[in-house]
Amino acid sequence: MLVLQVAPLTSVADYLVIGSVDSDRQASAIADHIDTVLSRSGSKPLRIEGTRSSQWVLMDFGDVIVHIFRQDIRMHYALERLWADAKRVTIPGERTVTQAAVTPRPVKRKKVPAKTKA
Repeated sequence: MLVLQVAPLTSVADYLVIGSVDSDRQASAIADHIDTVLSRSGSKPLRIEGTRSSQWVLMDFGDVIVHIFRQDIRMHYALERLWADAKRVTIPGERTVTQAAVTPRPVKRKKVPAKTKA
């Protein structure tokens, strides 16, 4: 996860939170969890987009915009490069995000035996 302070660069938000996942299902589950936890604390999202495909879920909380990407989609859009001038916010206990952390891993596919006619 990466948090960027974009307030000095834009009026759209103060912070961008960028995270990546391995699958669409994970993106959907994380978005649901964020929505549930923040809604309980009184911070309901102004808008949520991308939940249908879940390749890139965007959650707008006003001052904070959360982006949850599938890893390959995150690499394609590269918001870290777009917002390269933004200050990176350190989160206590969180490991530092590097480019290697968002590099997609090869997907191992199971070999399915060919069907034989009986």
